[in-house]
Amino acid sequence: SDGTVGANKNSIKIIGDHTDMYAQGYFDYDSKKSGGLTISHLRFGHTPIKSTYYISKADFVACHNPAYLDKYDMVQDLKKGGSFLLNCAWDAEELNERLPGKVKRYIADNEINLYTIDGFKIGKEIGLGTRINTVLQSAFFSIAKIIPEEDAIKYMKDAATKSYSKKGDAIVKMNHDAIDRGATGYVKVEVPASWKDAVDDSQPMVATGSRKDLVDYVNNVVFPVNTFHGKDLPVSTFEKYADGTSPQGTAAYEKRGVAVDVPEWIVDNCIQCNQCSYVCPHAVIRPIAMTDEELKNAPAGTKAKPMTGVPGMNFAMVISTLDCTGCGSCVTTCPAKEKALKMAPIDSQRVQEAVFEYAIDLPAKEEVAVKFKETSVKGSQFKQPLLEFSGACGGCGETPYAKLATQLFGDKMFIANATGCSSIWGGSAPATPYTVNKKGHGPAWENSLFEDNAEFGLGMTLAQNAVRGRLAELTEKLIAIDYCVPEIKETAKNWLETMTDSKANGPAAEAYIAALENGVMTVDENIAFMESPAAAGVFGAELPKMLEHSKARKAAGETYCDCEACTLALEILKDKDYLAKKSMWILGGDGWAYDIGFGGVDHALASGENINILVFDTEVYSNTGGQASKATPCGSVAQFAATGKATKKKDLAAIAMSYGYVYVAQVAMGADMNQCIKAFHEAESYNGPSIILAYAPCINHGIKGGMGVSMVEEKKAVAAGYWHNFRFDPRRADNGENPFQLDSKAPSASYRDFIMGEVRYNSLTRAFPDRAETLFANAEKYAAEKYEKLKKMAE
Repeated sequence: SDGTVGANKNSIKIIGDHTDMYAQGYFDYDSKKSGGLTISHLRFGHTPIKSTYYISKADFVACHNPAYLDKYDMVQDLKKGGSFLLNCAWDAEELNERLPGKVKRYIADNEINLYTIDGFKIGKEIGLGTRINTVLQSAFFSIAKIIPEEDAIKYMKDAATKSYSKKGDAIVKMNHDAIDRGATGYVKVEVPASWKDAVDDSQPMVATGSRKDLVDYVNNVVFPVNTFHGKDLPVSTFEKYADGTSPQGTAAYEKRGVAVDVPEWIVDNCIQCNQCSYVCPHAVIRPIAMTDEELKNAPAGTKAKPMTGVPGMNFAMVISTLDCTGCGSCVTTCPAKEKALKMAPIDSQRVQEAVFEYAIDLPAKEEVAVKFKETSVKGSQFKQPLLEFSGACGGCGETPYAKLATQLFGDKMFIANATGCSSIWGGSAPATPYTVNKKGHGPAWENSLFEDNAEFGLGMTLAQNAVRGRLAELTEKLIAIDYCVPEIKETAKNWLETMTDSKANGPAAEAYIAALENGVMTVDENIAFMESPAAAGVFGAELPKMLEHSKARKAAGETYCDCEACTLALEILKDKDYLAKKSMWILGGDGWAYDIGFGGVDHALASGENINILVFDTEVYSNTGGQASKATPCGSVAQFAATGKATKKKDLAAIAMSYGYVYVAQVAMGADMNQCIKAFHEAESYNGPSIILAYAPCINHGIKGGMGVSMVEEKKAVAAGYWHNFRFDPRRADNGENPFQLDSKAPSASYRDFIMGEVRYNSLTRAFPDRAETLFANAEKYAAEKYEKLKKMAE
């Protein structure tokens, strides 16, 4: 996600356009949304190129992230005498210490020309942050000497102007500065002779843990695929996974280490609000409660302070540095007067990884759960996130909502996920970020298509209902039997009464299952009872025949009593996993919900069934390159709307509210965290269809300040009247109240100033200034009219 692919496309065009050589660019991508591995294979020469294939004998290799050195074979494709450019901040001594032994030996044995450049430092100084593509591109042309350096700089600047002009003159100038700096910012390293004797000190990655199915899958599939050896796996490796399922929680083993800077917790400044954890897109920062004994046994480097409100407990904010993407969303969100978080180089924070691993294995503290309810922002964050370490873009606006849902309902959650960004970061092979808690319970996730995902989720719900409906019938028959064990009857009645309440039904189901398992009599227990003095009073004259029947069953090798009560109990226990009510969620983006899958969404809502739909509203087709959707607002530039979308955004919330029996909410986490979590709880507890539209800033928006300010952007959107937070709860109408509640205040900031902070809007002023003025005026009018309409509904 540093812009390398775009820069390399420009590079191969420059070579093709300004030399007499044949040229080809061929790109290899992994499936991460951002921060994953991409390899640009650039081929050029005087011989015609007749096919596409990966380069395995290269004259030049550049490694743009030093974290890759420990994971991939970075230099093994270099020819003897080739050049290797490493983007890092290491001097000669640090290189000797940090480079893997096999890399040093290969460089020395093959007389590789080694260069380093601190692209991250240059990027920060210029203002590009981690977008170091043009820095490294310029260094490539300078080292490779394919065309005269002066000409190369001119051509690169021309290409940068063409690529970035829509983003404004400031971005163009930054890239021009980066090209100048990259051309002279690299250093040639004298390779020590001692590197010829370097020993391969790499350690094979081996996963360990108590879940054998997970560990086997990680070792046999995840590690080989993630190290680009997936093509070497035989078909037999996948035989046990032929049903298409994979164990949850594999993303926790990736430890990608792709961030340049990660958060550092400043313990003395922390006000223990847990907002940093609430907004973290990747679940890498978490509050932990520790007893004095646990803190005493914690790894070196553990920081903690007395926990507010819970005497005798310690509060720690722990960070997984190797799973962080370095977006900085936690830092920008921190409300402390003196920030309790700051971004620091990843190398300075590696000790925190051991602290994190120790802390997350500690047991949850009941006194903390009692003091801080899960219905609160603070309390929710003491619950384990069951979506962690996804491949989403750093600062992603979608994942904080999905992560929150798993913290609240994940141990009983079924998810039908529409294809799109959320299916890529949610379940892209081989890693799975959805995981399980210490009991082994977690979301059951499955992906379906754009056009049918809502019906797919509805079908999962109806299937559950059918199984549970049959269990209810069996339970009612069981209760009606006179001699049924009283404990079974009591727990059975409680289970029936709570069938539609997912919070209460879980414990009720556990109690019911325990009573059934304890109450079912074996043949031996049945015979022993019938031979006891009490049996005659229960069975009377039928006793001898019944005793003879039971002895005959024992002789035949039968295990359980076949009386009606035991038979029903055993039948119920066959499907005991369905006794606890599941929380049914249907997830997807606006391209699915507003556009291609809208018919299904409407059908599912109209069904009246107890489903929950969560829409990640990025206002654009994010996964496929930024096409306009019906959620794209007036004036926004997108593919298929290059001159700005002329029509206003579809009002999906109004359509859903028109049914009257659908729970509807619009939320923006960064604008109102309490309203957001309230909407999630209300939607899930409503015994009927619900839909939550969640505003999700996206990398396609071109937000000033980058995705690290996505939560701030949500706050600005609501303050400007661009987005409105509200809830429509049909239960309020049942009580004679207005079902609609407007949670946003009247706009207090400039609508125009807000949209001009995003490239998707401000680029229109440069390309079509007159049209931009017209569309922006219309968009502002639409937003004002929308607020007035909502205000009247609330009144």
